[in-house]
Amino acid sequence: MYGGWATPTEAGALGAAVVFVLALLRGAGLKTIKSSLMESAKLTAMIFALIWGVLIFVRFLGFSGVPEAFTAWVVGLDMPPMVIMICILLAYAILGMFMDAIGMLLLTLPVVYPAVIALGFDSIWFGIIVVKMAEVCLITPPIGLNCFVVNAVQPSISLPQVFRGIALFFIADVLTIIALLAFPEIVTILPDLLSN
Repeated sequence: MYGGWATPTEAGALGAAVVFVLALLRGAGLKTIKSSLMESAKLTAMIFALIWGVLIFVRFLGFSGVPEAFTAWVVGLDMPPMVIMICILLAYAILGMFMDAIGMLLLTLPVVYPAVIALGFDSIWFGIIVVKMAEVCLITPPIGLNCFVVNAVQPSISLPQVFRGIALFFIADVLTIIALLAFPEIVTILPDLLSN
């Protein structure tokens, strides 16, 4: 992608093809391949259902004027932009306790993104921060989807043990978000170097 040889979609397809070939070389049977294809189809159908729902939701938001009203309200607050950003991230942390990452992002970004841009933040930086917040939400209870995945793969490790085990990862993620908030240039250093 960075060399300009492939678009993100093509790079993803190439990655999937490489993984498929590696699976065949390591002896994956027809049953395993069929199972993984079915899981991929289910996941794709779920994501498309979410996207369709969000497209309808965004259309209604556009008619209602909620994003514009929210942007005007946020910009009109008598607070420093960084404090507002921290409040938005805390709201994501709370939402992540009850929603999966994709649903949370698809439902909130149409409203939050225009306000963040109006506050003067870089869109790439905000995208990275929000994805990092989504990752944090994937390991925090009560949803903690990644913790349930670990428990399903290794049932001998109980769910409370898994949640205790992610404590250091949670702290590392929070410190990473603090660093990205304090030094925004960390996020854009690679694109800046490539564009120059």
